[in-house]
Amino acid sequence: MVMTDPIADMLTRIRNALLRRQRTVNVPTSRLKEGILSALKREGFIEDYRLVEAKPRGVLRVYLKWGPRGERVLAELKRGSTPGRRVYQSVAEIRPVLRGIGAAIYSTPQGILTDKECRRQRVGGELLCTVW
Repeated sequence: MVMTDPIADMLTRIRNALLRRQRTVNVPTSRLKEGILSALKREGFIEDYRLVEAKPRGVLRVYLKWGPRGERVLAELKRGSTPGRRVYQSVAEIRPVLRGIGAAIYSTPQGILTDKECRRQRVGGELLCTVW
């Protein structure tokens, strides 16, 4: 089966794991997904991720983050661009998500960056997803 939107698939796997209160979730590997997970880790939405060798292709094991009383740290994950509708924003159009509580993740010429990093580096790009 051909997957047309692997980023949406990754976000859905994470959402489903959060609903089932799992500590980890596996997603098929790609450099783009690894960049998104790195941005989520930098912003404190996930604990960590690791590349796990598997046949025929490796997987990324995502270690989800939970609050001190077992509450979810990630409440919402939304896809920005889709294969049929790309969303590009200049640095002037990038706004904080929930007044800075959440984060938007962009694909830029400097790599995968969060909205805060985009504003700091004065660069825009393709909106991949928003999280809070």
